[in-house]
Amino acid sequence: MKKIMIMFLLFMGTLRASAQNDDKILILNLLEDQRQAWNKGDIVEYMQGYLKSDSLLFVGKNGPKYGWDNTLANYKKSYPDQKAMGFLSFDIKEVRLISADHAFVLGAWHLKREKDEPKGFFTLILKEINGEWKVIADHSS
Repeated sequence: MKKIMIMFLLFMGTLRASAQNDDKILILNLLEDQRQAWNKGDIVEYMQGYLKSDSLLFVGKNGPKYGWDNTLANYKKSYPDQKAMGFLSFDIKEVRLISADHAFVLGAWHLKREKDEPKGFFTLILKEINGEWKVIADHSS
């Protein structure tokens, strides 16, 4: 009986590890989709990675702002055209599942533009909603 219990626990642990890996892959795919949308100059498509809600939190150099629409407006104001958007790359440092439906991401961002190359770091909190991962909080500096 003891062996069966141990095997069951190992099996469950393997299933959980597999599910976590699947979630991490889905999250990395979401970030890659965002990066590609940005590099096409499509901010609206980029924003599809964010929860479309008034509760979306974005923290940047001007402090916290709430709402998907506000975040979109701020992006459009700061990046009015593809030239201003430049070419975006990410260096994902960590993807950590913090619960069954929440994840934490730490990464670096880098924009390559004609006259400059701004860069910084970001932390994201994502939530799985109806089988899809969405950013619910973004702190970028």
